[in-house]
Amino acid sequence: MEQSAQQARQLDHLASAPSSAPSPFAAFGMPGLGGPSPAAVPPEPRPILELEGEAYEDELDALSDWVDDFLLPVYGAEVTTAAPWCLQWQEHDDVVAWLHALWLAYQQHKDAEAGLSGLFVWHRDFLTHAVAAIRAPGGPLSACMTSPDRPAHRLLPGPPPSARTEKANTTAESEPSGPGEPGEPTS
Repeated sequence: MEQSAQQARQLDHLASAPSSAPSPFAAFGMPGLGGPSPAAVPPEPRPILELEGEAYEDELDALSDWVDDFLLPVYGAEVTTAAPWCLQWQEHDDVVAWLHALWLAYQQHKDAEAGLSGLFVWHRDFLTHAVAAIRAPGGPLSACMTSPDRPAHRLLPGPPPSARTEKANTTAESEPSGPGEPGEPTS
């Protein structure tokens, strides 16, 4: 009976969570020996327009590869006035944001965890809507190429800031910043 109880304690010890002491094997990245767990969660993707510097450039390069190698050859219908395109689409921030969101959704829906209908959902809920918005006759690329024989690129001006923002900026510029302004002696 004592032997059975000892075995039960040993099994409980082996089944319990590992101690928080660092493992000498952690440097080798071995799961279960203090290394990263096999189900490590990747970092959450961020919208591309929130990235800066090299992180932005790397993400834009990867997005450009996906757009040029997959999206356009498969879904890039003929360029017309009803479906404009721009060879310099990377300079249109709104188009970059749309395509990046579409790419992130594609990655999620092609994953095995999305199930057999994952790509159908991506086509229905994401692809159709995003392409229609990007390539609309009055959309962000409407001032760009409308015929493959006449490449064109032009960034359309956005709307001006709201009256409230303009008023706040004007007020901030006209008000002195108070005592101790640069160049003034303080008492």
